Amino acid sequence: MSEERKKKVLQAIVNHFIKTAEPVGSNTIIVGYRFHVSPATIRNDMVALEGEGYIFQPHTSAGRVPTDKGYRLYVDEMADFEKAKKEALKALTEIRNEYKVQKVREKLYDAVALLAKAADSASFATTPDNPRTFFLGMSNVLKQPEFVKDSVRACEVIEVLERSDNFVQTLADLDITNSVRTFIGEENILSQIQSCSIIVAKYEKDGFEGYIGILGPKRMRYAYNIVLLEEIKKLLEQ
Repeated sequence: MSEERKKKVLQAIVNHFIKTAEPVGSNTIIVGYRFHVSPATIRNDMVALEGEGYIFQPHTSAGRVPTDKGYRLYVDEMADFEKAKKEALKALTEIRNEYKVQKVREKLYDAVALLAKAADSASFATTPDNPRTFFLGMSNVLKQPEFVKDSVRACEVIEVLERSDNFVQTLADLDITNSVRTFIGEENILSQIQSCSIIVAKYEKDGFEGYIGILGPKRMRYAYNIVLLEEIKKLLEQ
């Protein structure tokens, strides 16, 4: 009986059990791990491993699972740490990136909520990972006399905001920089929001960038809102 093959059988059992939490049979080992021997040979190896205390059969007609002794031998002599290091570093990179995106999203949400409340208008930002726009404070806009008296105009604005991918493209088509810019009425590309003004700037946060701004009726406190956005942008980017 090959001791080297026995070790490989144990390695296959441990690997498969870690992945599936299911007892491992001889056919699974042959098919899944490319042993070029008969099922009887693998079964004999498994009987020997069980006799040595490396695996056990949890119940009749089941495959085998590792014992503590089997796990110990696996960790000490069989685990592929080079492969594991690559996988671990890749997973950590993905998780760290997701974590960074989530943290930027949270800070953006706080900034937009503060902006909407202070400006008494709608405020918006584009998300860092999947360019979409989210709005807060839309009710602040719709309660303004311009839109209370003209429901069609109000519906047009809402329709634009619901199609946030179009709004993102609109922002991308405008010449928006890190400095706050104002687009009044007809200066907006989308005809449906030419009843509004947009105050907007580009933000940069932890390697991500996007747009943050205020949308409201043309009858707004421009200087006040511009200063508000400048200050909120500073807070966001700190």
